[in-house]
Amino acid sequence: PRVYVVAPDDSDVTIRVGKAGLFKFAGHEHEVVAPALRGEVVADVRDLSRSSVWVTFAAGALRVTGKGEPPEDVPKVQAAMVGPKVLDVARFPEITFRSRAVSGRPAGPTAYDLQVTGDLTVHGVTRTLTLPLQVDLNGAALTAAGRAVIRHTDHGMKPVSVAGVVNVRNEIGVEFRITARAAP
Repeated sequence: PRVYVVAPDDSDVTIRVGKAGLFKFAGHEHEVVAPALRGEVVADVRDLSRSSVWVTFAAGALRVTGKGEPPEDVPKVQAAMVGPKVLDVARFPEITFRSRAVSGRPAGPTAYDLQVTGDLTVHGVTRTLTLPLQVDLNGAALTAAGRAVIRHTDHGMKPVSVAGVVNVRNEIGVEFRITARAAP
């Protein structure tokens, strides 16, 4: 097995929060990025089941990009997201994923298609999540890419509603490309 350390500056986590409700046409979708990422990957190419991963990022570091939103709305959306009605970062400062099982198969000389099942903790609530990943192991670097859908309600959060007619969707799309470098 080889140990890799997550390189936050070379990694991207983008969260897409949609809209729902009777007047959803009046609302905006939100794009959020997670810049404060850290973690570790243990890769065993001879026995993928002995591989593991953990990734953590600071919930308070999540940032609304403002893409597709009026600039004056961004601070309000940011405050609602990190505030007590959604993430409540004062009480739950980290979002963490820790694997419990890894399976998969080679997809090329340095590529692997994996299924990583683990525990995702958001807002103090832990749920099992299985992530399909495409992994490239190229020398001293490992890159894993994938996407997932999580739900506010699965993690004890209620989607934000504006007057009951424009709501944030319960489903949240997460896309990520995480790069890790071989530990010294």
